[in-house]
Amino acid sequence: MDREKTIVRTSIIGIIMNVLLAAFKAAVGLISNSIAVTLDAVNNLSDALSSVITIIGAKLGAKKPDKKHPHGYGRIEYLSSMIVAAIVLYAGITALVESVKKIIHPEAADYGMVSLIIIAVAIIVKLILGRYVKKQGEKVNSGALIASGKDASFDAILSASVLASAIVYLIWGISLEAYVGVVISIVIIKAGIEMMIETLNDIIGQRGDAEIGSQIRKLLNEEPEIRGAYDLNLFNYGPDKFYGTVHMELPDTMTVDQVDVLTRKLQLKVYQETGVILTGISVYSFNTKNDEAAAIRSTIQKTVMEHDWAMQLHGFYADTVKKTIRFDVVVSFEIDHEEALGILQKEVQALYPDYELQIVIDVDAAD
Repeated sequence: MDREKTIVRTSIIGIIMNVLLAAFKAAVGLISNSIAVTLDAVNNLSDALSSVITIIGAKLGAKKPDKKHPHGYGRIEYLSSMIVAAIVLYAGITALVESVKKIIHPEAADYGMVSLIIIAVAIIVKLILGRYVKKQGEKVNSGALIASGKDASFDAILSASVLASAIVYLIWGISLEAYVGVVISIVIIKAGIEMMIETLNDIIGQRGDAEIGSQIRKLLNEEPEIRGAYDLNLFNYGPDKFYGTVHMELPDTMTVDQVDVLTRKLQLKVYQETGVILTGISVYSFNTKNDEAAAIRSTIQKTVMEHDWAMQLHGFYADTVKKTIRFDVVVSFEIDHEEALGILQKEVQALYPDYELQIVIDVDAAD
């Protein structure tokens, strides 16, 4: 709830400031016949609209889980970010068209001292607003706010270019209006595309966060019974809403009751420390009292890791009585999984022809 309030409060401040700036700049643009100032005003209006959509996304994303959406509505924030990106992109394309028209059919601008003062004040306001919004976005992990903060800071630079072109016109009589408008348009378009790509990555699903993954593994490996934690997968259901699954390597001497106690303890520990809900904890059995199994593991590990695409071997267990061997191998994306499985199956079977093999190829999903 605090996160939602922070996003809404920050966005409202952004809306108010951008609407005021847009009004002043529009007045200056119309009075001075400046396409660059007018486009800057339009950019401020698009920023205000973006803030409105950010509020709507935060409100909807904060809805509690229900039967239809048991994991909550957090991903709505990514959709709202996509809409914001589309608005920014549309504003940039529209501005580019108008600027090109002004290059083809130029009109002289007429700046006054009041106009220059308003533009200068707008630059300062945008710098302060951008820094504030970005800081609040980082505080609550809101991609939309962080993007808005960066956009506002960049707007200040663009406004500075408008001010510079006005000064150049007043001193030397050289009109750079339409050309500055083109530059502003291109920058806006670039920002819109970057925002869209970043949001698409969140919607499609990105590689697990390395910092969170490292922290979870550290928490798991602190337990003396755990010989290793592998195959960590993090599923993002919105900002700060992660579910995860992991495999743990445990001694083959542990009972089901002991494993149950341990996994429940770890789920609570990980959630309290990282906010990640471990919905699934699977177990690998580790040979503890079999020297022959240890020798087999060493031989197979050496064979597997000779391949550049083999990144890790884990979950190894050899039953020397039933003649079975099972293990997982993490492979890079440089090789097809079926091809990797075929190669390993052939090589290991050649080493231990009497054994039944069960090799699982894992995805390199997290650092």
